[in-house]
Amino acid sequence: MGFYGFILVFVGGGLGSALRHGTNLLALRLVGSAYPLGTLAINVLGAFVMGVAVEWFALKTSLPQSARLFITTGILGGFTTFSTYALEVGMLYERGDWLASVLYALGSLVLGVAALFAGLGLVRMVAH
Repeated sequence: MGFYGFILVFVGGGLGSALRHGTNLLALRLVGSAYPLGTLAINVLGAFVMGVAVEWFALKTSLPQSARLFITTGILGGFTTFSTYALEVGMLYERGDWLASVLYALGSLVLGVAALFAGLGLVRMVAH
């Protein structure tokens, strides 16, 4: 697909990011900022839409790869990468590799949060 694929991801990613921003603003308006409800809604909705999209694509084999790329990597990638994480956990499980599925799910969560704190600590160390 070459350069055209990059354009599809770029445009879809911009659309997904704008949708994420709008969802966050709506959540702030509705419930305030005490709890990150917008992010929770984005992650759950993104995972649901990824499931719908992947299953629909599996049933609609005539759908071009460009449409799949635009929707999954582009729009959903811009909306949330959690949808891709959920898909990958699910794919490992569906393949019958439940141990890899659990290890990937927990490892991503633990390592992601640990990396966040490592980044915070690094900047705090350098700043002082």
